Amino acid sequence: MNSGVMPPRLRPLSERRSAILSVLDIGTSKIVCLIARLNPSGTSESLRGRTHRCRILGIGHQRSRGIKGGAVVDMDAVEEAIRLAVDAAERMAGVEVESVIINATGGRLGSQLFDAKVAIGGRAVGQADIHRVLEACTARGGRDGRAVLHSLPIGFSIGETRRIEDPRGMIGDELGADMHVLSCDAAAARNLMLAVERSHLRVDAMVATPYAAGLSTLADDEAELGVALIDMGAGTTSVSVFSGGNLTYVDGFALGGNHVTTDIARGLSIRLADAERLKTLYGACLPSASDERETIAVVQVGEDGEHPAHLPKANLISIIKPRAEEILELVRDRLKAAGFPAHAGRRLVLTGGASQLTGMPEAAKRIISGQVRLGRPLGAQGLPESAKSPAFSAAVGLLVYPQVSGNEHFRPSRGANAPAPEADGYIGRVGRWLKSSF
Repeated sequence: MNSGVMPPRLRPLSERRSAILSVLDIGTSKIVCLIARLNPSGTSESLRGRTHRCRILGIGHQRSRGIKGGAVVDMDAVEEAIRLAVDAAERMAGVEVESVIINATGGRLGSQLFDAKVAIGGRAVGQADIHRVLEACTARGGRDGRAVLHSLPIGFSIGETRRIEDPRGMIGDELGADMHVLSCDAAAARNLMLAVERSHLRVDAMVATPYAAGLSTLADDEAELGVALIDMGAGTTSVSVFSGGNLTYVDGFALGGNHVTTDIARGLSIRLADAERLKTLYGACLPSASDERETIAVVQVGEDGEHPAHLPKANLISIIKPRAEEILELVRDRLKAAGFPAHAGRRLVLTGGASQLTGMPEAAKRIISGQVRLGRPLGAQGLPESAKSPAFSAAVGLLVYPQVSGNEHFRPSRGANAPAPEADGYIGRVGRWLKSSF
């Protein structure tokens, strides 16, 4: 795979035009399709980065099948679940979906920072100079077997002056740039696109899940002051750090809410469906004084269900607590290894379905330290009550992405100035991407 290759690039939304968008959140536990109308909006105090107001027209969600740890493991099962979710959203919205923005959760999401400098010879910086320095950054970002999802400029420098947002018109001898490049395994990206394509849909763009979750749950001031976002899904947990309004770091590992459910099923010898129900109804990360007195009814594997066993709730908590702590300790260690040590002033936002476990914010505060809150999707109208939860953060974030996609730098493909006749066709776009990648 050559450097700088990525799934299709999305053109940013015009700030003056409305649009109907469809997105597909393909997760380990559920597949969600949202159809929304985006209308140009006035400025919002807390969400200044958004150019449009988002109103949900249709929603469809299905239990996920064929996905493990965020990656496709059964193509037919994924295709069927996608078709059912999209069909439900289409019926509700009265709109036919032709193309979708999708997310990438698995495939070992990776994060690298690159910098580069170019000489400008004492003259004013022009658009061509900015393009040159960003190209120099991007050229360093290519790695075999990786698909670039995002190339995000996070600041420019002229001489000793750093953290310049827009250097155009400024004078100096040397222009520098820092760029954050997010990538995932090319094979995982390709298989995800293939599952969507087999459902007769075009892929408009692929967005890293932790980036999408941040776009939907963080207020502008949080992203400016600095925040670590922990997206706790069923099969994966991802960590992203926002600072100065930019996404500066991403990491993830294949451990999540499903592992808690499996532990409960093994520890109590019950079916997975019963373990999920017990986790949702009675589960918690922190023990309480009443746990020994409260009892829960469990039907063990092979029993008929007429005579359930009654166990102290403390038994359930003692199974959940170590796994929840293991996940949070891994997050803490990843942040520390990346140079983000713990401190009392750090902001932590927990989101994703598994973050809803009772006591999770308190456990995160104790293990990772800082100010902790639960992150729910912000600024989307028309969401049903059941979808206003942290489990839908990434899906809503995919609707925010087209409003900020113009911030990214992509290497123009060869012949970009004279597009080929098939450039607008989906098969043409994916064909060229696959041809140049593999």
